[in-house]
Amino acid sequence: MNDLPAGTNETIQTDRPTLHVCVTCRRSAPEAVPLGRTLYETLLDKADTASVILQPVSCLAACSNGCTATISMPGKWAWLLGHLNPDKADDLLIYASLYAASKTGTVMPSKRPLSLNDMILGRFPALLPTPQEPI
Repeated sequence: MNDLPAGTNETIQTDRPTLHVCVTCRRSAPEAVPLGRTLYETLLDKADTASVILQPVSCLAACSNGCTATISMPGKWAWLLGHLNPDKADDLLIYASLYAASKTGTVMPSKRPLSLNDMILGRFPALLPTPQEPI
């Protein structure tokens, strides 16, 4: 498989989130097609491209938590997501729409689909200024 870039040279979209999906995630299993690739292809089949930008990446360096993805949008927290699989694709797209609607990018666990209760691995500050939660 060819190594894939972390993204494209497209203009940064500010009106919808970008979901970067690790297509090399194998979750410690030697499938012929990596489970991360299957997750990405499942998302491509199901996603409304008007609401989310899907980008493949070759590694998110979170292999022990694969399948992994990140979600980001200018001015919002970016999140590293793990413990994903193709069966969670519909719920992941629901999460993406909730993320897009959130002012800061935070989607409380009670608002997420139940299947995604263990997916948050970490968060990163927005590239653009955003209100930070109190410490």
